[in-house]
Amino acid sequence: MPQTPHFPPMFGTSGYNNNLCQTKEQSYGGLHYHDNNLVSGSLEALIQHLVPSVDYYPDRTYIFTFLLSSRLFIHPFELMSKVYHLVVEHQRLSEPQADKIRLRKIAPKVLQLLTEWTETFPYDFRDERTMRRLKDLTHRLSSGDELYRKAVQQMTQGLIRKLTALGQYEETLMKISITVTDRLAVLKTKPQAIQKDILTICNDPFTLAQQLTHIELERSSFIGPEEFIQAFIQKDPRDNDKSRFSGHKKARNLEAYVDWFNRLSYLVATEICMPVKKKQRARVTEFFIDVARECFNIGNFNSLMAIISGMNMSPVSRLKKTWGKVKTAKFDILEHQMDPSNNFYNYRTALRGATQRSITAHSSREKIVIPFFSLLIKDVYFLNEGCANRLPNGHINFEKFWELAKQVSEFMAWKKVECPFEKDRKIIAYLLTAPVFNEDALYLASYESEGPENNTEKERWKSLRCVRGIRTVHQACQITLLLIQDLYRSQPQTSCLLT
Repeated sequence: MPQTPHFPPMFGTSGYNNNLCQTKEQSYGGLHYHDNNLVSGSLEALIQHLVPSVDYYPDRTYIFTFLLSSRLFIHPFELMSKVYHLVVEHQRLSEPQADKIRLRKIAPKVLQLLTEWTETFPYDFRDERTMRRLKDLTHRLSSGDELYRKAVQQMTQGLIRKLTALGQYEETLMKISITVTDRLAVLKTKPQAIQKDILTICNDPFTLAQQLTHIELERSSFIGPEEFIQAFIQKDPRDNDKSRFSGHKKARNLEAYVDWFNRLSYLVATEICMPVKKKQRARVTEFFIDVARECFNIGNFNSLMAIISGMNMSPVSRLKKTWGKVKTAKFDILEHQMDPSNNFYNYRTALRGATQRSITAHSSREKIVIPFFSLLIKDVYFLNEGCANRLPNGHINFEKFWELAKQVSEFMAWKKVECPFEKDRKIIAYLLTAPVFNEDALYLASYESEGPENNTEKERWKSLRCVRGIRTVHQACQITLLLIQDLYRSQPQTSCLLT
């Protein structure tokens, strides 16, 4: 059987696949086609369309799209049970003397379907019920044939490797959380013991951009395509199963990726506001402008936007004396590229260019495309809000899910790229665990660096200083450390692999 292709070639420019029908518009077996494209169908008909037969194998775009969207209407373990029964009953595999010739014809196709499922949606099999049904079906298909047993073994080993890697990743998240807690404890008792800044860790913009790319690719690599469905699309009100996604985090890895963006923005703002001297603040600002430019050149748009967001935070943007010492021409160009006008037209143009470069790449570096993730989430959200899951006749609106699958599949292709840069564990550890200021601490540090200029700022500064009876700059520094601890108690910890 052919192997599963990369995601982008799965879709044409229209977003539809080639589930062809003989006429331009026809309903057949509970499926409705328009202009040779499957646009809707009942859940049962769509499930039957997924299951191979002796003379039929579903289009791979359909497999991905249905497995992605079906969880809105049926739990993955229930879907696996239905696939099991359709295969066993239709091919009469439950009979003691099952036709071995028929089994040899159907087994490779069913194993190919299961392989595509386990490779693309491995997290479905963390559910013991799904895994149990998978074992039952593969046992029936491989009994009495050594070739199929080897194929099942290979598929199972690949699935176990993916689930093991996920478990190790989750353990790493816990270790990073512990490390951050320990550093905060040391910072509280001995501030000078770990008081560093980014320039003492890395003073080369290109190197820092490379390490940011490492974090981006590691974090995104653990996002499953189903997380877009489970996090951003509401369950159909016609379905009464309220526990479909209970018992596990719906989008843990996706949320961790969003947390990383927020952390990087606050880290940039912290590094700029922290220095006492104006000259040093200007130096740090220019350094991050150069880092952002290198991120753009690499194709790391997510870190680029996080850096720009950090530099545009009010506590940073109000530092007029600092910005007066900064050469802002390069920053103005970057802001223009990420301008939100016309639905981020400039950014989307640059993203298309990076995508084209990735398709024709001759080196691993040219393959890197890391999109501005929050905008991708926004696109998915509005696609969902603008289209119903079901049509008035009760059929599933598959036209919507073709478009959704197209967006998700592009991200799935981008996240598979391996980072070609050498990893610097010291820099990555700093980026992930260095204490960062929350909004109040940023304003406090900003006012201490350049005093308030109007009544609103004076009132806010007075309020911040009076929270704990601050009277001196030294006391202000101490309260900043306490505000950092408040931030880490109230917000999720950042996380990424350090190994």
